[in-house]
Amino acid sequence: MASELYNTIDALSREKGIDPQIVVSAVEDAIVVATRKYYKSQENLRAQLDKDTGKIRAFAVKAIVETPEQVEDPNLQVTLEDARKIDPNVELGGELEIPKPTEGILGRIAAQLAKQVIFQKVREAERDTVYNEYIGRVGEIVNATVKRIEGPDVIFDVGKAESRMPRKEQSRLESFAVGERVRVVIGRVEKASKGPQVVVSRAAPELVQHLFQTEVPEIYDGTVVIRAIAREAGERTKIAVMSKDKDVDAVGACVGMKGMRVQSIIRELRGEKIDIIEYHEDPVTFAEKALQPAKVSRVTVLDPGDKHLEVVVDDSQLSLAIGKKGQNVRLAAKLLGWKIDIKSEEEKRQEVEQQMSQLVSASATPLENVPGLGEGLIQKLTDAGITTVEALADMTPEQLEAIEGIGPKTVEKISLAVNNYFSALDGGEAAPAVEAEGQPSAQEILEEAEVGPEEASEVLADGQSETEGPQASAVDIPSGGEDISPDSAGADIAQGDEQVGEAEASSERKQ
Repeated sequence: MASELYNTIDALSREKGIDPQIVVSAVEDAIVVATRKYYKSQENLRAQLDKDTGKIRAFAVKAIVETPEQVEDPNLQVTLEDARKIDPNVELGGELEIPKPTEGILGRIAAQLAKQVIFQKVREAERDTVYNEYIGRVGEIVNATVKRIEGPDVIFDVGKAESRMPRKEQSRLESFAVGERVRVVIGRVEKASKGPQVVVSRAAPELVQHLFQTEVPEIYDGTVVIRAIAREAGERTKIAVMSKDKDVDAVGACVGMKGMRVQSIIRELRGEKIDIIEYHEDPVTFAEKALQPAKVSRVTVLDPGDKHLEVVVDDSQLSLAIGKKGQNVRLAAKLLGWKIDIKSEEEKRQEVEQQMSQLVSASATPLENVPGLGEGLIQKLTDAGITTVEALADMTPEQLEAIEGIGPKTVEKISLAVNNYFSALDGGEAAPAVEAEGQPSAQEILEEAEVGPEEASEVLADGQSETEGPQASAVDIPSGGEDISPDSAGADIAQGDEQVGEAEASSERKQ
């Protein structure tokens, strides 16, 4: 009987591919559970299977302490004195094994419980064995047989275990029948409550790589190397290849005579489109190739560190470069490992124009920043729509004179102020100040502004603020709102401007 029990354990271990000691431990645990249930004991129980005789023994294990005061739980501890009454060879700090009779304890309920414990332990051991078997094979291509179909999932037999292929790991072009043999990629291995979960895939790029290695001898022997693969299963795959032999065309080797090699792979993938691209170290050239069949006008590296490219294509090529639902540019970006911004020529032109407009707007300098322009003159220019130094510099003398209140003398003043401003910006020397005799007199300011006596005070005050020199500063304008007649205005001017001759002053009074 004992020999038959151990032989059964050994056969079960071989069938499940697990260590026989695991099954033995499961049997011992089952006996412990049955014994505890039979005796209704809270003692610490232990069981042992004798491999030679096949006899199973059960023990109550207690820790040995020195004094009765140290016994906290009689079910778990015993004094040294009481322990030596049962086994004289025990020592302090050791354990005492008290045999428990096992005859008759395996009744129907206890036996059923023991059976459940054994099966549970075996299943756990089987899960660990399968997990350890496949965890190191992730990414490997294996031949699998369709075992059954559960809703959207397909269950495969991959040898020692079952595997599952969820919907997202399937190609939309494929369907499967029970018993069909297919090649799948081991995607991941999970520890689940119901058993080890081996998840396989037909959508992984590794499947395409394996098919090319199988169909193309140059790839198998290392002459042609696959550098990158980007795939959207059931739609399109882009594969970048390069040759280590200058006499071997990498793309031609993958395509084969009359396309036989690549067509064989396409049939295996149920008609999925495949673009074979020559790999280049230069990201600009590689991007041009990766975006085929679209023709690229130019590629610009925006940020090498962040791996960011800008691609400009002709307006007619934009939709082809982007692809259906953005598929072409998405696969190209995945193949390169760079971010790609794709634009048409028209979009790029508009973007450049907008940037130039913003640059001009940002560089515009307000008139207030120019020394030598008085507030009154700035106001006149602003009313005429001229608000920046750049706009003022673009004006011709004729255009400036067309503005009300600005004559030739003021135009000269504006020209001098603007030239001095830009000279200072360029780091040069400012133009020398105009001598006093070159400055307009107060009378000339009145004539230039074409105003009557009532506005003379305002104009002369404006001229004083705008004009640097003794003429403007010498003018003394009465305050308090007094009316100024032409005669008195001329007299004041003559008194305030020592450089005006008597004849000129007399002429002014007569006016």
